[in-house]
Amino acid sequence: MATRTQARESVIGLLYAYDLGNEGIVTFIDEILEDKKIRNKQKDFALDLFNGVVKNIETIDEEIISHLKQGGLKDIGSVEKSILRLAIYEILYKDLSKAIVINEAIELSKKLASDGAPKFINGLLDKVNKA
Repeated sequence: MATRTQARESVIGLLYAYDLGNEGIVTFIDEILEDKKIRNKQKDFALDLFNGVVKNIETIDEEIISHLKQGGLKDIGSVEKSILRLAIYEILYKDLSKAIVINEAIELSKKLASDGAPKFINGLLDKVNKA
């Protein structure tokens, strides 16, 4: 059975594809999650997260931009942006432990993103959490 961490990792992959312009990914979400063995409650969790981020992406992106010291959204890598979008959605819209959400984002960034990403993601999410 898949864990919430695995569900989040799958959502990051879906958001990455979506960010790169593959908005048709929505059509294949069920198949993609099934291939990754994300089923039942974890599938519902993943679908809720993905749909929530997409629905609120403008607000989430504004939140990211408001906490950047320099540059803009286009200066953030797609993987890092996907991790941030997911975590900020969970911080702003879900009744989950903020510490767990931030820790999950950091751990997933260690696995999926560039070397400097965990520090950057931790700093930005800390600002969002304190805002």
